[in-house]
Order: sequence, then C-alpha cells, then structure tokens
Amino acid sequence: MKFHKEKKPAGDAGENTEKKRSLRISAEEDMQAVRMGGRPFVFIILGTAFLMMCVCAAAFFIMVKGAEEVLVPDVTGKDLASALLEMQVKELYPRIQLRYSETPGDEGTILSQTPSGGAIVKAGRRIELVVSRGVIIDQIEDYVGQKLDDVQLRIQTLFSGASRTLITVGEPQYRADASEAGTVLEQEPPAGTAISEPVTLRLVVSRGPSYEQTRVPDIIGMSVNDVLTQMSRSRVIFDFTARTAAEGETAGTVVSQQQHDSEFIRNYSRLAAEFAFPAEQTDEARYGIFTASLQNFPYPLELRLDAHTPEGETYTLVTFNHPGGQVTIPYTAESGTELSLYVAGRLERTVTVQ
Repeated sequence: MKFHKEKKPAGDAGENTEKKRSLRISAEEDMQAVRMGGRPFVFIILGTAFLMMCVCAAAFFIMVKGAEEVLVPDVTGKDLASALLEMQVKELYPRIQLRYSETPGDEGTILSQTPSGGAIVKAGRRIELVVSRGVIIDQIEDYVGQKLDDVQLRIQTLFSGASRTLITVGEPQYRADASEAGTVLEQEPPAGTAISEPVTLRLVVSRGPSYEQTRVPDIIGMSVNDVLTQMSRSRVIFDFTARTAAEGETAGTVVSQQQHDSEFIRNYSRLAAEFAFPAEQTDEARYGIFTASLQNFPYPLELRLDAHTPEGETYTLVTFNHPGGQVTIPYTAESGTELSLYVAGRLERTVTVQ
C-alpha cells in the first residue's frame, strides 16, 4: 500500500511567513516601548525612596522631643546641699570646684556659679559651682619658741595674694631673756584662739641674754684681712677710721684702738679703731672704709659684704652680726670692684671702689 504526502497549497505558506513577520515586528515594538519607559521608572523609584526618607525623618523629630529650657537658680551664698537640691529640681548637673576663701565659717558655701542665676539653658546642662573649703587657717597657731622672722614669713606666705589678711603681726615687744635673740616668748591672742575676723598678733620677743659679755680683742697691728676675720668671730663693734700711714707705721694695718678699763665688755659694745693706709695705692689694691647708716635693730642681724670684681668674680669679704646704726668695714679690693652690703639677706647699699 502506498501513501502519498499531501502537499500544502502555496497560499498557506505565504500566510505563515506573514504571521511570523508580524509577530517579530510586534516583539520589537514591545522592547522599544520598554526601553523608552525605563528612565521614568528609575526616577519614580528614586523619588519614592527620597519621599520615604523624608517621612521617616519627620516622624523621628516628631517622636523625639528636644531638651526643655529651664531657668538657672541663683545658689551663690547658699550651702552646697541646698544648691544641689535646687539643681536637681531643674534637671541641671553641677561641676564642683573647691577653693580657699577669706571669710571664716563659710566652709561648704557656694562662692560663685557659671552660668549665673537667671540664665536660660537647656535641661541637662552642667553648672560650674565654686565651693568654699574654708579659710587657709581658722585659728591662731602656737608661735612661742619660733624665730620672729620665721613667724612673719609664714603669715606673709599664707595670705600672699589674698585681698583680706586675717592675721597681721603687730610691732613686737622686746625684752632680755636667756633665749636666743629673736625667739618668740609670748603671744596674744594665745594659740588655739578661733579666728572669726581679722586679728593683730602681738608678740614678745627675746633680745638675748641681758648681761652677756665678751672679751675685748686686741686688733692693733692686724691687716685688713685679719681684722675682717676677727669681726666675724667677735661680738664687739669697731668704728673704723683711716689716715695715711706715718713714718715708721706699717701701711694697711690698725695703728690704734680705743682702750677699755675691763677685760670684758657687754656684747656689741662699740670701740673706735684707726687704720694707716698706704699713701700711694695701685689699681690692683685699693684700701678704704665701707660705710653705711642703718636703722637700729631690736637685736643683732647678720650683715654680709660681697665683692663683685670687674672680671665677673663674686666673693664674700666678711659676714658678722650687727645691732644697726653706723656700720664701718675696712676693705682692700681691685679698682672698679662693686661692694654690696646685705642685711639679713636683703641688699642695703652698693659702692664702687674708685
């Protein structure tokens, strides 16, 4: 049996080809439409995202409430506990600094604040509070047995820079005593007295032993350097003068000394003595008498004569105790040397050797 393949008409083949072409054109048009609409679609997505972000931000700021503004209370002059309670009510936080004050009895009191009372600030703000830790010293110390200079220096140091001095040292009273000169014997007010207002401290100070005596040294024939050594050891005050050495006298030495009836005299008694200086002097060795007029001291103070040479060298000629008044010190030094007199460490007078 034979089968015969049926042949399609030529018209059907052309129709199928036309349909395929139409489908291809339709697909290309759809793709073109998609490409043409892609850019607006991207913008729509970005715009939507931005709008959502704005909505979220607005919702956040609406939900989160800002810190409330409050009035800073004025706590200056109040005690610390009361100030902290007032700060707590206003939801303010203190930052405390401690400082010594000048008013007795104000320990724990607010001295100042920043910002000041009445300012408008956000709740939660820190407020600077300066709190008094009391005065540096609130009672009189025991000064008996101490040196007067040390007491004066301590009180001066305690209140240096303060606008209000709570303790002032009055003019001391001096009396003879076996204690070393300058030692505090009595004080008023007594130790332990509470300080409620500025007080004047009155001290009784020792002049040293009343009738202590010293041997009279014999300085005739001594050179300038020997005399300076004797001055540092002796408690006799010599009032020196000078003249040109006569024939037979040794230039640069003591040629006369005031005589005394007794071998011993009271400490710091004055005796006259005279030097004979060379008629001709060189620039390397100038002789002279350094003189100065000082106030009379209540007790002998330390005097020091320093020499500063033109070459820049500094050395001490002599150190000794002196009750004040007229001071005379022999010297021999290079021309141009500066001689400086110090009283208890303070510069009193400077002279240049000519």
